[in-house]
Amino acid sequence: MSKSLKRVRAALEAAGLEPDIREVGQARTAQEAADSVGCEIDQIAKSIIFRAEESGEAVLFLTAGGNKVCADKASELAGEPLGKADATLIRSQTGFAIGGVAPVGHLNPIRAWIDPQLLEFTRIWAAAGTPRHVFALDAHLLPGLTGAVAAPFTE
Repeated sequence: MSKSLKRVRAALEAAGLEPDIREVGQARTAQEAADSVGCEIDQIAKSIIFRAEESGEAVLFLTAGGNKVCADKASELAGEPLGKADATLIRSQTGFAIGGVAPVGHLNPIRAWIDPQLLEFTRIWAAAGTPRHVFALDAHLLPGLTGAVAAPFTE
């Protein structure tokens, strides 16, 4: 088991949850991940990381699988312009590789927002620290686990 996957499992267990982690193979899209666990695409919680241009920190937007983050709305929420986060920033702040960024278990605190559409579901799936693993969670627990604020930021 990878260190990243162990960190996600530990974060979920520390929150009093019994992790339902599944290996799904190399799911490159939200639709592939949804197909692999048998759910709707919007039940996949995508972790989209941007670079805050003024502070230089990574910021996280958790969005429903079928949605896209609107850069202008996201920048307004962050209070500063946002740009593309590179692999080095993502790895150094979260501890995860691109494609496997989990909403929990980050190495460092991260400002986060959540797509209200995710909160319409009882059960969602998110990356579990690797591009090949996902975990299930009651969507209503996600804001408390991540500190994410529900806000409209999709196109």
